[in-house]
Amino acid sequence: MAINDKIRAKLQLLPDLPGCYIMKDKNDTIIYVGKAKILKNRVRSYFVGSHNTKTERLVSEIEDFEFIVTESNIEALLLEINLIKKNDPKYNIMLKDDKTYPFIKITNEKFPRLLITRKVLKDKANYFGPYPNVGAANETKKLLDRIFPLRKCKTLPKEICLYYHIHQCLAPCVYKIEENVYKTMVDEIRQFLNGKHDFISEVLEKQMMIAAEKMEFERAGELRDQIEAIKILTTKQKMTNTDLVDRDVFGYYVKNGWMTVQVFFVRQGKVIERDVNSFPFYNEEEEDFLTFIGQFYQENAHFIPKEVFIPDNIDSESVQAIVETKVVQPKRGEKKKLVDLATKNAKISLEQKFDLIERHEERTIGAIDRLGEAMNIPAPIRIEAFDNSNIMGTNPVSAMVVFIDGKPMKKEYRKYKIKTVTGPDDYASMREVIYRRYSRVIKDNLPFPDLILIDGGVGQVHAAREVLLDQLGLDIPIAGLAKDDKHKTSELLFGENLDIVPLERNSQEFFLLHRIQEEVHRFAITFHRQLRSKTSFSSLLDDIDGLGPKRKKQLMLDFKSLKNIKVATVEELQKTGLPQKVAQNVLDKLNKDENKNE
Repeated sequence: MAINDKIRAKLQLLPDLPGCYIMKDKNDTIIYVGKAKILKNRVRSYFVGSHNTKTERLVSEIEDFEFIVTESNIEALLLEINLIKKNDPKYNIMLKDDKTYPFIKITNEKFPRLLITRKVLKDKANYFGPYPNVGAANETKKLLDRIFPLRKCKTLPKEICLYYHIHQCLAPCVYKIEENVYKTMVDEIRQFLNGKHDFISEVLEKQMMIAAEKMEFERAGELRDQIEAIKILTTKQKMTNTDLVDRDVFGYYVKNGWMTVQVFFVRQGKVIERDVNSFPFYNEEEEDFLTFIGQFYQENAHFIPKEVFIPDNIDSESVQAIVETKVVQPKRGEKKKLVDLATKNAKISLEQKFDLIERHEERTIGAIDRLGEAMNIPAPIRIEAFDNSNIMGTNPVSAMVVFIDGKPMKKEYRKYKIKTVTGPDDYASMREVIYRRYSRVIKDNLPFPDLILIDGGVGQVHAAREVLLDQLGLDIPIAGLAKDDKHKTSELLFGENLDIVPLERNSQEFFLLHRIQEEVHRFAITFHRQLRSKTSFSSLLDDIDGLGPKRKKQLMLDFKSLKNIKVATVEELQKTGLPQKVAQNVLDKLNKDENKNE
């Protein structure tokens, strides 16, 4: 591949030392951060030889790079994790789903409470977990609430509440309860949450027999249900070890430039949940696996267990530097089988998902690559599309949607009320919104799009192009999306003379344009309807004697719609604070307008 002079010169300066390298695109935006044991070898490898499609795409966007030398590979790993967290590069592993798992907490209070929390604090409370999801934690807490009547209120009330009456609280707010009663309950809850369920079941069975002998059959039934709930809860978990050590077990598998990492969460000797992450990788597989581990624990604040199991080809010293716990690479026996099982599951998961991943890539990244080729421009990674909406010139608006890598980025969508145009003038509206958008981009140093799409014909594209070139001095590729008589995407107009770009109707790039055009139209028309609805609602209530802004607003709040106001009585309107005469004026006005429409 061709590389620019700046990169060629910097490649000569790379040292034979460990460190991090930072890749930047044409906007000087950091798009990838990597680490290397030998910077010279690793960075040069991107610009020589052949690569898979994903790496080629990364390299095609690199316009510059920087590097930072470190004392060791471990320091490079820690620096890389911090740089990724700070800069959020588009091509790095990013665990954006930020999974945090719930814990059951016994508070450190005179009268303890049982809570579910996702934060483990240094508050001398007892924490148990993590649980695979909040449903599992709730299920366990619900059972414990039925068995152990700890207090439920955050602040002690002045009188007995419902929990006392359903036998789930001893009411320390009213009755004097000995502290050893709570101490005993807390000890038993600890035993239960540490996996010693048999002890609690035996106690409940004795209580059930006593209740039955006293012919307290309702209470005996409750105890029977609690015993059954314990059995169900404990049999849901698969026993994998007898040492009751909390550990995370990692395995991974790579194929076609993708990596899947599988984690088993083992708590109290049981596999309670698994976590699967699939992502493209651009470095050596062992290096990117280490990066994943670092983000998994440091960035996402996962619970750190007593042990972490990893495959034997991974540098355990590097993992130890990231995770302050015991790192184990099992060589044989049941523990080795657990790592192998995680690896096997990673392989199965990636192979099952790979077809879907390929199809998704074809619809997005593959589509923009081929769209760029058809238009003879670089792949339009960032596309911004505009559409106007108005009915007979009323409430004219425009909307912009943003697609990055062929996917919608809704947080970057923008709405515009047209301010300088009166009447239905789409060309003037387009000129206004294009100027407002890209003067703001220049002012705020925002990223420029690789392609601007205008939902409209030749005239609107020319109007937008005039603003970009003549007023703002910007040379950004701009194209029009024309529709057929069925209002479906028909043609892509591009170039100096806005010629039709030949695209196959069944191609992914054509489908991508159709998705963009439908999305920007939906966004614009939704915004227009919102404005029109507000305007039509308020305008019919204008010019009514005695109905000022405050009274009109109160009517809107109370009745929600004109239809509800029309069918209301004078007395009902008076309840909103309207005088009788004003209420009658409102009904007369609305009914008069309705008769006109008929």
